[in-house]
Amino acid sequence: MGTMKIRGGDLDLVEYEFTSFSPGENIRPCGLQKDYNLSPVSGIVVVDAPARIHLTVLDMNRFSPDRPGGGGIGFAIRTYCTAEVECTASGLEIDYTREPILRHFVEVFRHVVGYTGGFRVCARDHMHEHVGLGSTSTILIAVANALNVAVGSPLTSDQLRLLLGNNFVEETESGNVAFGFETGVGPAASTYGGMAVMGDELTLVYQHAFAEGERVYIAIPPSGVSSAGEKEFDLLMNKARTLDYRDRTLKSYLIMMDLIPALEQGDLTKIGDVIWEIEFRGSKRAEVEHHGFELYRYMAALRNAGLEFVGMSSVGPSIAIITGRPEDEVAAILSSVGLRIAIATEVDNEGLKIRVEERA
Repeated sequence: MGTMKIRGGDLDLVEYEFTSFSPGENIRPCGLQKDYNLSPVSGIVVVDAPARIHLTVLDMNRFSPDRPGGGGIGFAIRTYCTAEVECTASGLEIDYTREPILRHFVEVFRHVVGYTGGFRVCARDHMHEHVGLGSTSTILIAVANALNVAVGSPLTSDQLRLLLGNNFVEETESGNVAFGFETGVGPAASTYGGMAVMGDELTLVYQHAFAEGERVYIAIPPSGVSSAGEKEFDLLMNKARTLDYRDRTLKSYLIMMDLIPALEQGDLTKIGDVIWEIEFRGSKRAEVEHHGFELYRYMAALRNAGLEFVGMSSVGPSIAIITGRPEDEVAAILSSVGLRIAIATEVDNEGLKIRVEERA
């Protein structure tokens, strides 16, 4: 893989060399490796994990492919990834289109807990990849929890989040993997549901039920730019860092002093106002402008039509809308600007679901 330049300011230019490796190499055990009393279950562990809407990173200067963190906020939605895991005598069978990323975490997990048997893993995601809905992190947290339950639950939910975040990878064209960007928002929101507020180093600062009784609509505007791979690196590690130097304190203030109280009060309008302000601040502005100013035009039209909550997810281009207005009204508003409802759902305030099924 190539060498990428990171510029955070006139006197801040460094080079980052992307190093790919085979799944199962470069394991980071996070101090969790020890002798566990494992007791593999006899059935098939099934985990349904909700996808997430990632609203913003707090500070792009505090994370990189070598350092998970950066803080952020996001919430879980009722669109699911499913993982099935079964213990076997030996070997590893994976049924998933992006096999290298699962193989890597399976090897991380086996290394940490000391499991010497095999696994059969089947995973299915929500089929909306690289549009801001967290397909990678959601399927990984589902698999992580299924692996854990399958061998007797040696790790806690928070330990699984930390292990996953520190070993988060994306696949390369050659079938290898490389460390990716991870704030921890996705796994936290998927695990516990509702809105999650993250601090640095994957720390869950706050979690609360969100938008109960309201509907969530996802629109995916057309975009001629990529939100993955080298394009994502250029976006997150250059302009976004510069803007967060300026606005990180403001974003943190808005979350602490306005967003969290509004979540406590269940005030969707106030929450929407805070998120709309953040859309123009720091790295979030860089992410939106990455797709062109047309994306701001779309979102402004939706806000002007009276929709309470409008925000772009992650590096986009998906736009999340939360409102109590009927679906036909929302569809008409979207149609007026050339968009349509891609997903109609709700916030998931419960988090991932785990069950054990008997073998057929």
